[in-house]
Amino acid sequence: MAMIDQKEILNLIQNARNSLVYSYCPYSNFPVGCALLCDDGTVFTGCNVENATYSGSICAERTAFVKAVSSGHRKFKAIAITSNLTNDLCAPCGNCRQFMVEFGEDLIVILANRNNDDYKQYTLNELIPISFGPKNISDYNELKDQKSSQ
Repeated sequence: MAMIDQKEILNLIQNARNSLVYSYCPYSNFPVGCALLCDDGTVFTGCNVENATYSGSICAERTAFVKAVSSGHRKFKAIAITSNLTNDLCAPCGNCRQFMVEFGEDLIVILANRNNDDYKQYTLNELIPISFGPKNISDYNELKDQKSSQ
């Protein structure tokens, strides 16, 4: 698991909070912001962007990952996620958890509320312990290759 220090954690949380203002959430009125830390130290922020069809909406976490990947990044250390909740934490939805697994189960996930420096830190594997990801596909392809060569 990648390690990050307290200064990096608080910086990510602040970047996530700053991205809340860009949220486009006219239907839920529930803004979510996040900040994604790449292995090289680059930070990408994201916010949720809703759509009248609902299914066309994209969460803050996936926004940040898409921005990072489309800029050439593939390795990540941590992501901080926040909302306007003041006494509770905003955890990533199931779709986002599955999306993040694509880039590593050891990703550090920091959940923070809007008002203070209280936060909780998890690994993605703790949030989605029995996941389906790239390893499953490579294991399947190896098995398929073994059977076809027999």
